[in-house]
Amino acid sequence: MTAHLITGAGSGIGAAVTQRLAERGDDVWLLVRDAARGKELRERFPAARTLVGDLATPDKLSWAFGHQELPDRLDSLVHCAGVVDLGTVAELAPRTWTAQLAVNLVSPAELTRLLLPQLRLSQGHVVFVNSGAGLRANGQWGAYAASKHGLKALADALRLEEHDNGVRVTSVYPGRTATPMQQKVHQQEGKPYDPSRWIHPGSVATTVLTALDLPRDAEITDLSVRPGG
Repeated sequence: MTAHLITGAGSGIGAAVTQRLAERGDDVWLLVRDAARGKELRERFPAARTLVGDLATPDKLSWAFGHQELPDRLDSLVHCAGVVDLGTVAELAPRTWTAQLAVNLVSPAELTRLLLPQLRLSQGHVVFVNSGAGLRANGQWGAYAASKHGLKALADALRLEEHDNGVRVTSVYPGRTATPMQQKVHQQEGKPYDPSRWIHPGSVATTVLTALDLPRDAEITDLSVRPGG
């Protein structure tokens, strides 16, 4: 059975990806920040299994995994989790930069490192759900965009490093998507939130599964998705 590990499965794009994979009968593992969150997601996705690890503290992921049973092999690792806090360079404190870099960049790097043996075994696929901010930075988006630009660099380097091991690497760059994170962004921007204006999470999930299901003779490396209409 095809096995996947997804981060950020509690809402938005991560939840949509998890739902699609579970519906087609794939083996789904979910990274959760604590046992309570794991129980909640297992109730939502009964066939899923969970691993506990807090992306806010990437230096503790190795210790956490050392005390749990990991999957024997993985066909994909799908990074969907992320955090955002807007603010100008003049006003953002170091802790805000550090928090976004930890969740959005350092933890994906560490999680990938820890699971590379399982991915190499199955010649698997690493998907980084990035952001349009990973390609262009706007005012007040400096810290978030820096973390996402770094995520692009991580994906590009990993793709070259793991090519001979048969591991494929894809970056997906969604535009504004109707998720709880987007609602938070609108609150920070002081703008009304209308989810109908933005991409449905299921549409981004479709692009992720397209990359995962592509025959082995090809690889989607970078894919941008923008709101239609």
